[in-house]
Amino acid sequence: MMKPAIPPNLDDPALYLNRELAFLAFDWRVLELAQDASVPLLERVRFLAISCANLDEFYEIRVAGLRQRIALTPTDASLLSQLDAIRGATHELMDAQYRCLTQELLPALTATGLQVLRAGEIPAATLDWLGDHFSHEVEPVLSPLALDPARPFPRIQNKSLNFVVRLNGTDGFGRDTQLAVVQVPRSLPRVIRLPDSARPAGSGHATRNSSPTESFILLSTVVERFVDRLFPGVTVEGCWQFRVTRDSDLFVDEDEVEDLRRAVEGELAQRRYGDAVRLEAAHDCPEAITDMLLQQFALTRADLHRVEGPVNLNRLTGLIDLVDRAGLTYPAFTPGLPHRLQEDDADPFAAIREKDILVHHPYQSFSVVVDFVRAAARDPAVLAIKQTLYRAGSDSAIVQALVDAARNGKDVTVVIELMARFDEAANIALATLLQEAGAHVMYGVVGYKTHAKLLMVVRRENGRLRRYCHVGTGNYHARTARTYTDYGLLTDDEAIGADLHALFLQLTGLTRVPTLRRLLHSPFTLHSTLLAKIEREAANARDGRPARVVAKMNALVEKQVIRALYTASQAGVQIDLVIRGVCVLRPGLPGISDNIRVRAVLGRFLEHSRVWWFANGSPDGPPSDPQTEHSRRDDSGELYLSSADWMDRNFFRRIEVAAPVLRPTHRGRILSDLSAYLADNTHAWEMQTDGSYCRRSPADGEAPFTAQSVLLMRYAQQ
Repeated sequence: MMKPAIPPNLDDPALYLNRELAFLAFDWRVLELAQDASVPLLERVRFLAISCANLDEFYEIRVAGLRQRIALTPTDASLLSQLDAIRGATHELMDAQYRCLTQELLPALTATGLQVLRAGEIPAATLDWLGDHFSHEVEPVLSPLALDPARPFPRIQNKSLNFVVRLNGTDGFGRDTQLAVVQVPRSLPRVIRLPDSARPAGSGHATRNSSPTESFILLSTVVERFVDRLFPGVTVEGCWQFRVTRDSDLFVDEDEVEDLRRAVEGELAQRRYGDAVRLEAAHDCPEAITDMLLQQFALTRADLHRVEGPVNLNRLTGLIDLVDRAGLTYPAFTPGLPHRLQEDDADPFAAIREKDILVHHPYQSFSVVVDFVRAAARDPAVLAIKQTLYRAGSDSAIVQALVDAARNGKDVTVVIELMARFDEAANIALATLLQEAGAHVMYGVVGYKTHAKLLMVVRRENGRLRRYCHVGTGNYHARTARTYTDYGLLTDDEAIGADLHALFLQLTGLTRVPTLRRLLHSPFTLHSTLLAKIEREAANARDGRPARVVAKMNALVEKQVIRALYTASQAGVQIDLVIRGVCVLRPGLPGISDNIRVRAVLGRFLEHSRVWWFANGSPDGPPSDPQTEHSRRDDSGELYLSSADWMDRNFFRRIEVAAPVLRPTHRGRILSDLSAYLADNTHAWEMQTDGSYCRRSPADGEAPFTAQSVLLMRYAQQ
């Protein structure tokens, strides 16, 4: 008699990938777009810059946090091993970034007629103009700092451009001078466009694209070439750029502070000078000097990255802003508008009363949301507006509408998150603006970031109050709404309105946990309900009923959810996950995750929407044909939009919301959109069992299919 199979141990660490290395795998996918010759050239430059910015933040937050844990437990071999693995992986990634720049992008730019001059390529005519430019536009804001006992090594700001200069000679006071540091302020543009008179000889001819050559030079190249002018009477023997990345995570003990805003403001002043976590230096910088720099920043040689090019590739976006040529960037489009809001005098309240409105940004305009708040601000029937703000930007049309509403006598309450990483200063400024206008400004719940995207307008109609609500997957940020994919639902559903009312009472009045009719929310019901829905799919599969999960999000990290997905896969549930960034689940493990498929979709827009569909016994779901008309009706399963990824912080340390999509035509639209993501065979990467990713390409006889291009055609005005 055969013994029953022993169920696998789902707590086995081997079933889960390392989160940090999973992030680096995501950044490799971004870099692949920079290497993709089918992507418009300046967009490739942008993707390279994004990959650099991603890596910067990875060091500022994730590596910095890991080093702090090592400092507390320096003998923890697992942490030390993890740091070594990260160092090796990031060295490989950065080497690939600079190869992409020097071997692919710069030659391609030159062939297109966009010449970026390097240090050894500056002809005499250009040199004269650059010398004048340096004297009048650059030198006046530079302050060279010679190093001696009276002037120790200066404080170096996080991610700033600096040069270490080796000198030979005696200064005006008779002292020997050996080293100096030149710090370059952020106010100076990093990319300089050369005027026609300063272009290299012969560069004005038409190129293969029938456009005359344009010439540019990086500020770092200019400073390095003319740095000797800062040290008259002393010989400059060498000049090398360097940049230090620092710990940028804010630490505020929210249980101890009496005024959270003042505490955050105090921490912001110190962010630029946190502990160093990485040093980048010119590839030819002498070892004696890099050793001196490492000592100054308390780093080791393993923390040093030698680069052949500018130390901050993110600054290359300045080139994109200086060039205006067709075909080098993605073609422009006009975001679409829902049919009932296309007229200039459309009444958003009447349109919402007729039917709920679903918008899909950036394919459909964020102006729908802005106009909704503006209409509420000036409508005499509106009594109150309540909203959460996580990221809104420094010049926000939404915030201005809220200011106008407060000045018009509306009761305006805004829950603004002060601890939104890297947006703290902007949010403090917005809070001040709102308070000065008379709005009630709250900073959420101590210990829990308010990440939910909620907006409620209370209006008096026919002698009774009616609530109009917006629930979204993305921030109330007009600029990112042009580049991030997100859904927003506008509704006057009474149950959702009552739920939002209860949530705002909890956020502002710190009431007991409300009982919600429609919405799921963290840190209370969202995690447990999600687990229950996954477990229900597993039970349905065991009973022979249709069982499937399709979920789209930015990250999957939380172990209990992953264990539930493994268990559901073992029961026969078909699971499709579209995860842009970090995923520590391992698909395709025999007997554990055979029925789980994970893919990432990247492209022109940053995939940001969180959408979850559970079959709940229904045989339907995302249509097999991705070209299915998006206006179809669908009553199958359960469909949710959410502000939350499947991460520990979203479930347990944040205020998050998931909202059901109830209208059949909206459900059909979203399921058709999901079908497009699952069918993408040009900008999709399939995750392998070992955590690596393989980019999809059309099979023989298969037509190329790009989800974002299809969604542009569905929703936007071309």
